[in-house]
Amino acid sequence: MTLHATTTPSPVGELRIIASDRGIRAILWPVERPGRVELGEVVEVQPTDHQILADTVEQLEEYFAGERTAFDLPLDPAGTDFQRDVWAGLSAIPFGQTRSYGELADELEHPGAARAVGAATGRNPISIVVPCHRLVGSTGALTGFAGGLDAKRWLLTREGVLDPEPMALFGE
Repeated sequence: MTLHATTTPSPVGELRIIASDRGIRAILWPVERPGRVELGEVVEVQPTDHQILADTVEQLEEYFAGERTAFDLPLDPAGTDFQRDVWAGLSAIPFGQTRSYGELADELEHPGAARAVGAATGRNPISIVVPCHRLVGSTGALTGFAGGLDAKRWLLTREGVLDPEPMALFGE
């Protein structure tokens, strides 16, 4: 299956959006670790050439402008059943709220599986839309994030979770 990709600027860096004909397969950061998200053949296109890409760019722009708090996009992530369960759990964390890895593990009925939840979260291919930035350490500290901690801080500040001071990191 051929995947289609486009890039779009954002306040947290240029994002690469990849979609199948069924939904978003990935939203990747400029600082991606090689192999974090496995993809097959990818063809670069203009967003207007693929409706899912066009809708994703539009909804991301609305999110970054503070006009959107939830996404309404078809998703098509590739992962194990456990990973998909964790990603669904991430998607259930409301805008403007956070959970610890342990809290999410408990919510998913996997008590004591905080590290496994963390590993699955680290493989989340659909950044921002599947809001892995809403997971924090057990003390509330910001922890690892594929887009970097500055991007995580920016996203959580945009959502009203953190003090606005760090917004200056990305030129606001």
